[in-house]
Amino acid sequence: MKLRRIVPLFALALALPVSAQPYPTKPVRVLIGYAAGSSTDIVGRVMADRLGANWKQTVIVENRGGAAGNVAADAAAKSAGDGYTLLFAQNGLAISAAAVPNLPYSAERDLVPLAPVAATPHILIVGPDFPAKNVQELIARAKAEPGRLTFASSGVGNSDHLCGELFNMMAGISAIHVPYKGGAPAVQDVIPGRVAYYFAGMPVGLPLANSGRARALGVTSKQRYPAAPNVPTIAEQGLPRYEATLWQGFFAPVSISPELGARIARDVETVLKQPETRANLAKVGVALFEDNQANFIKFFHADIEKWRNLVKSTHLKLE
Repeated sequence: MKLRRIVPLFALALALPVSAQPYPTKPVRVLIGYAAGSSTDIVGRVMADRLGANWKQTVIVENRGGAAGNVAADAAAKSAGDGYTLLFAQNGLAISAAAVPNLPYSAERDLVPLAPVAATPHILIVGPDFPAKNVQELIARAKAEPGRLTFASSGVGNSDHLCGELFNMMAGISAIHVPYKGGAPAVQDVIPGRVAYYFAGMPVGLPLANSGRARALGVTSKQRYPAAPNVPTIAEQGLPRYEATLWQGFFAPVSISPELGARIARDVETVLKQPETRANLAKVGVALFEDNQANFIKFFHADIEKWRNLVKSTHLKLE
């Protein structure tokens, strides 16, 4: 009688190509470098929920705020490349790579872009009792009180910070930057007027404006934003060349296998096409940024160069 050789299941799994192996077989962590309630956190949680439903597996969001998202990015870059730790990041990742010296990791070398999710303008908000009713009045007030007005951001070097710096430069004003650890804590000082204004992400700023808890003065897109059609652009209020966009997407440590990275990227693309995902993101005023991994990689590196050139030309220091 011939004995059949029994091969352990894990050995069979290892023998399979990555594309044929089951994934995920355990909970997946998504690191977000901003406080709960920030724009990136809101969008990241929608995506985590929808990916979890698609994978039939738990997806855990872990907020690691601090250093303009770089605390979370550093942790993600140094994690195992097994697909069970992902990073959900935004423009701040590219800005830091371009302009912040002595980071403990390199976004260009240690992280790989997987899939974009959203690309949405910022919305300029002030508290409901703030005297300025539009961008021209805000600029006039800042010029009348040079160096006294303040503007908030979710951290040094983030997209909302650069929105403010670009606005100051183009408007010829000298407002003082006040960084926070996320959009949610920033608005807590903007609403009562302790800080004058904030270029909020749409998921944070639009609901506040719609509810009357804040006043929207403008959006940073070239044309009016469909989710806020009554809010004029900053460009149409005296700064015709002003434009800025907040993008968000998934990254993984560079040690992830190309096959697994491509699989996760395809899963994100699939989830973004689902009506429930689109509806949930539309509810928070987000515009989708749908593209494949190859194009997102090119976009990310081009964005780093764009910010590098801007910071160099304006001599802006982000230390």
